[in-house]
Amino acid sequence: MSKVTAMRTDDVRFPTSTTLDGSDAMNPDPDYSAAYVRLETDAGDDLTGHGFVFTIGRGNDVQMAAIASLEGYVVGLDLEETLADLGGFWKHLVHDSQLRWLGPEKGVMHMAVGAVVNALWDLKAKRAGLPLWQLLAEMEPAELVALVDFRYLHDALTPAEALEILEKAQTGRDERAAGLRAHGYPAYTTTPGWLGYDDEKLVRLCHEAVDEGFEQIKLKVGADVDDDVRRLALAREAVGPDIAIAVDANQRWEVEEAITWMAALAAYDVAWIEEPTNPDDVLGHATIARGVAPIPVATGEHMANRVMAKQFLQAGALSVLQLDATRVAGVNENIAMLLLAAKFGVRVCPHAGGVGLCEIVQHLSMFDYVAVSGTTDGRMIEFVDHLHEHFVTPVVIEQGRYRAPLAPGTGAEMLLQSIVDHRHVVG
Repeated sequence: MSKVTAMRTDDVRFPTSTTLDGSDAMNPDPDYSAAYVRLETDAGDDLTGHGFVFTIGRGNDVQMAAIASLEGYVVGLDLEETLADLGGFWKHLVHDSQLRWLGPEKGVMHMAVGAVVNALWDLKAKRAGLPLWQLLAEMEPAELVALVDFRYLHDALTPAEALEILEKAQTGRDERAAGLRAHGYPAYTTTPGWLGYDDEKLVRLCHEAVDEGFEQIKLKVGADVDDDVRRLALAREAVGPDIAIAVDANQRWEVEEAITWMAALAAYDVAWIEEPTNPDDVLGHATIARGVAPIPVATGEHMANRVMAKQFLQAGALSVLQLDATRVAGVNENIAMLLLAAKFGVRVCPHAGGVGLCEIVQHLSMFDYVAVSGTTDGRMIEFVDHLHEHFVTPVVIEQGRYRAPLAPGTGAEMLLQSIVDHRHVVG
């Protein structure tokens, strides 16, 4: 009988603020960081599970403390029993009355649960010898339904409806998996669009994105409308009429301000407006969606849980759901959100603008394609060309597409030397 024998945590921070990588209207000086967790086992072959929560620097220590507080729930777990019922384990942590009081089901503690849950999925996939996307895609529909907590969802999605979605997607599943391995999954890039970049760098990176095969780029906006118009004009000239350009305000605007601001940008054929206002404001997003139509509204990277996803979908407040691999409580809750999106017929284009997010979230989109929605139409995964070299199995992008990962696990495992080199030391 194998057990989880230890839980290790590390505060890992990268000085991305020095080059303004990741800069936007609300976050001018981010230092991409990871509150990182490793689960050690006595299962042999140095089997470990890896997970993390992405932050942008200050506060990473608070997230670390939340993860560390879960050690007593994890160390000593029977590995086989736990990995056989990750739906049950998810509920055990999320429904814990005292942990729940700190959310409930949102914020630092909920994300800490996600880091631990994702580390267990990393263990499960490694033990199976499969990449996470394939492990999930090969599970039976009833097994997948059992992973999801349907509490608070029944008015929008029932277990029977979820089962029907998954059973319907079984037709053609093997062919889609083969096509994914052969051709990969569509990507778009935010690399040209950070707000702190000067015009020369913006134009150069736009040209490079086109040369690299991307069919969509994204620009950060929201600090100054005249500056946004000028930068969009430069980008449109650089990429030409056939490349899509999305914009991202990172929660900067009031509701009416968002509608007015987007009217000034609409001439540049905007693919979507992302996070136009406070990420909790469901009704505000719905008003913006009506006000900026036909430009789609995209949001989700700060969506705290599956219940918020349900409400956004019910209200018609978004047209593009942007999952985040570490904002909610791990893989299980993201499966719930994928099923909700499938029920409402909304496309999923995950957020991946952060250290390690590309590595994990690609698995969720690929699973969605193979076993949930069955399509990549209008769907793509964000790509940023930062910090992949610090991971054991970094993403591979070819001609604007994510290559399907073949290595076992979730992709979350960071190189030990990178952890050592970038471990944050107080003082």
